[in-house]
Amino acid sequence: MNAYAPAPAPVSYIYCDDHLILIDKPSGLLSVPGRGEEKADCAIARVHSEFPDALTVHRLDMATSGLLLMARGKDMQRALSGLFERGEVEKAYLADVWGAPSPTRGEIDLPLITDWPNRPLQKVDHDIGKPSRTLYETLSVQNGHARLKLTPLTGRSHQLRVHLATIGHPILGDEFYATGEALAARPRLALHAALLAFVHPATDERMELEAPCPF
Repeated sequence: MNAYAPAPAPVSYIYCDDHLILIDKPSGLLSVPGRGEEKADCAIARVHSEFPDALTVHRLDMATSGLLLMARGKDMQRALSGLFERGEVEKAYLADVWGAPSPTRGEIDLPLITDWPNRPLQKVDHDIGKPSRTLYETLSVQNGHARLKLTPLTGRSHQLRVHLATIGHPILGDEFYATGEALAARPRLALHAALLAFVHPATDERMELEAPCPF
């Protein structure tokens, strides 16, 4: 695994008000600090330079790009976290995968658990794994790769990555779950958090926000 060296680009803000912040996190940047001083640079730290009251609500994998929601203050953090816990946040991801799933749309229902000897990897475990469900829809197929729209119905760690690898269609460039040509097909993980939709806890306005796919 390469040394942690995220690009020093400025934060890309998608939306900001007195209550919450939504950024477009680049691939290669941690959502929160990792272990050691060399991993202090992260999305929340960069936002703090402009908005010191920003607090984490959820996370994206370091290799995943896209929409990352933050709260301004603890009351809003509790309110937004509650939306996630109750499944009241709609999420959609775009992914380029090896091959093309058949059928072209469907649901992946495979229970997941941490692969403890190989952390942070996750694995399917039908005995003690936690329920994990992902909807997928094929948007296009080109050169032996498919672009999928993914809707996670649960929020397990690495859920999309493990589910797709397990059905034989790993996400291109996935250093954890892809091998050979699928791994070499892209210089980064081809997974992007493209859409978030929810009801704003302070205004009751329905928010539907998107970040353009960078790959």
